[in-house]
Amino acid sequence: MNCADPAFVIATARSWLGTPYHDQASLREVGCDCLGLARGVWREVVGDEPFPIPPYSRDWGETGPREVLAEGARQMMPEIMPPDAGPGTLILFRMAPRAIAKHVGILTAPDRFIHAYERLGVVEEVLTPTWARKIAFAFLFPNPSSI
Repeated sequence: MNCADPAFVIATARSWLGTPYHDQASLREVGCDCLGLARGVWREVVGDEPFPIPPYSRDWGETGPREVLAEGARQMMPEIMPPDAGPGTLILFRMAPRAIAKHVGILTAPDRFIHAYERLGVVEEVLTPTWARKIAFAFLFPNPSSI
């Protein structure tokens, strides 16, 4: 599968900077959460979302037998190993030990990423060692012509 141009993914993600945080929303300049940011970037880079996103809990410490976000991403995006993730890659974070991955961001540089964070909205910040240790999965946005 061909992948989307990382520079286009990053430019699209940056166009969401400043969007206020709003749980389970996905509208640029109106409101979004971390998954809503990824969904919005998908719509602008790839096209229509392939399936509806069911409601989800905000509990970053949630445990369970299934990695629901990763399973959903695998249906639409090529998965790569987190150490191979470069700019333009969608990354999933496990926010607590033994918890399922529940936070999403997009790498903009080897040491920076964009995500939607409660009280801050969509921001670009440094991928500190603490954040980097929490990366559990990485996926590439597909090129729309390859789907």
